[in-house]
Amino acid sequence: MTPKVVGIIPARYGSTRLPGKALKLIIGKPMVQRVYERALLARGLTSVCVATDDERIVHVVESFGGRAILTSPQHPTGTDRLAEATRGMDAEIVVNLQGDQPFLDPVMIDEAVQPLLDDPATPMATLMHPIHRPEDLQDPSVVKVVVDLAGNALYFSRALIPFPRQAAAHSVFEHVGLYVYRRDFLQKLAQLSPTPLEKIESLEQLRVLEHGFRLRVIETKCSDHLFSGFSVDTEQDLVRAEAMLRERESDV
Repeated sequence: MTPKVVGIIPARYGSTRLPGKALKLIIGKPMVQRVYERALLARGLTSVCVATDDERIVHVVESFGGRAILTSPQHPTGTDRLAEATRGMDAEIVVNLQGDQPFLDPVMIDEAVQPLLDDPATPMATLMHPIHRPEDLQDPSVVKVVVDLAGNALYFSRALIPFPRQAAAHSVFEHVGLYVYRRDFLQKLAQLSPTPLEKIESLEQLRVLEHGFRLRVIETKCSDHLFSGFSVDTEQDLVRAEAMLRERESDV
């Protein structure tokens, strides 16, 4: 029997740089609706819903026919919001869909879910892609990841890893922040205390590794990373998002 897989979009109303960004319009549609509609195209998802701390977001989601769950406004991270939203759900697998990435490629969702379908012992998975732009190698906002020979994460960092001490052919990979969890593991993860490396790097995924859990990393086949991975954090990003959408789609 195929496990039920739910896609959850954490969408809090507050944002330091762009308050209410989940409801900001991108060519006439709220951003949260664009994320929701992209998620519905993934073949591997049984259902999709939004987890939010604000009634305004619930109203908008329900107005376009979506499902929303109202959660506590006190959650420090999206992981905590997911854990509350999925407590008691019968879905076995949970996908964390970034609410500020309106152009996510649905194929990437299926890629990230597959390791948990293939191996019942895999508690969590995420994605990566090769870095091609030289400026990204030194950019701390571009998170890098290195994996072992089986494809499990060894470390995530804002620094350049691996460091090319020897002149050997190699690739540097950027981490793509799409996470898939077994629901029981998500509940356990949300109860774990933040860890030293997590706090130093400000990377929540390091908590998984520091507590000794396996995190499978898949190299995505999606090629248009600038579009599919584009995150909206400012008013300028909204302008760029509309321009990117018009460049790629005739019917927007």
